[in-house]
Amino acid sequence: MRTEERGGFRLEDRTRVHVFVHGDIEGTGFKEAIAQKATEQGVVGWVKELADGRIEAAIEGPRDPVYRVVGLCRAGPRGATVSGVQVDRESPKNEKTFKIK
Repeated sequence: MRTEERGGFRLEDRTRVHVFVHGDIEGTGFKEAIAQKATEQGVVGWVKELADGRIEAAIEGPRDPVYRVVGLCRAGPRGATVSGVQVDRESPKNEKTFKIK
């Protein structure tokens, strides 16, 4: 089996998670903090704020960097009070960048 490499890691080593963050998080720069951490960690995907105030994100890349971003989702940036985080694994979609939607 041939393994394609991108971004310094094998595609078969990619992890993707779909995250929902609940809590008192509006107006805290949560999306921006996640996007910055994702960029620092070299992972791809997206983040957006839902109409009900929750944050939704898809994070993809090598396992450890992905879960470092999930760690920020659990802790939140300064001023945020996170009351719950749902994390579901998904199949990688091989996105190229991380963006705020």
